[in-house]
Amino acid sequence: MDRILTGIPEHSNGALTIVALAQEAGVPRNALTQRHLDLKDAFYAKVRQHGHVPDSEARLKRRLAKLKELRAKDTEELAHLRADVQALVQVVNQLTLENLRLREALARPAGTVTALPLRPGRSLT
Repeated sequence: MDRILTGIPEHSNGALTIVALAQEAGVPRNALTQRHLDLKDAFYAKVRQHGHVPDSEARLKRRLAKLKELRAKDTEELAHLRADVQALVQVVNQLTLENLRLREALARPAGTVTALPLRPGRSLT
């Protein structure tokens, strides 16, 4: 622990992680994460005492910030989509009514069409 915390690791990359601690100690990682939880907790406590944030915690904080940002964007997009749906429902209702009126107009008998006389010298074309 001390070699990692002082920045002079011999067998690891010096990261403030359990993986680096296990490499530095020459033991499998699961030895610290499953059997010697007291050593893992002591390591993280010492990391915090030295004013550092464990790498895993820093990664989680970055990930959490990114997820919060994505959630905010998704919430905004969802609000826009809900507004769009409402507008589209109104348009569909309006078009449905217009279609119904046109069908009713087509179903009515056609009126009489009367041809008006043309003025002399004028043609339809």
